[in-house]
Amino acid sequence: MTVRIQTEDFDAGFEISQLHKNHKDIGAVVSFIGLVRDMNDGDAVSQLTLEHYPGMTEKSLASIINQAKARWNIVEALIIHRVGTLQPSDQIVLVTVSGAHRGEAFAACEFMMDYLKTEAPFWKKEATPQGEHWVEAKSTDDAARERWGMGK
Repeated sequence: MTVRIQTEDFDAGFEISQLHKNHKDIGAVVSFIGLVRDMNDGDAVSQLTLEHYPGMTEKSLASIINQAKARWNIVEALIIHRVGTLQPSDQIVLVTVSGAHRGEAFAACEFMMDYLKTEAPFWKKEATPQGEHWVEAKSTDDAARERWGMGK
């Protein structure tokens, strides 16, 4: 199980291939790649700056991988999250899960992404034509988290 916070871009194909390398017991690999949008809530976004709390962020992400492993029979999991200043269409996050069966891998991947959106200590600041502003949490993200029994 791997967690990486980095400023550099990632090669999703390479990362995914490494996740199931040398594993004959894997029947499914499920991945999610998040990208920076050029619009958010009707505002044009020219760049996104992500900040995090070093040490705490990695522990938080490792915790969600451990929770996913406790709920589903998964073999490996990887979370890569970028920080720093990003442009629209840049890759921001990769969540990949491997397991014996697709159902458990899909569920674990979705669970991990829902956790990331609501619980991981990242702060996002968008640059728009109206100026820069910090991005507020969305109620839809909270609802996604709650369906997993993860109320605040």
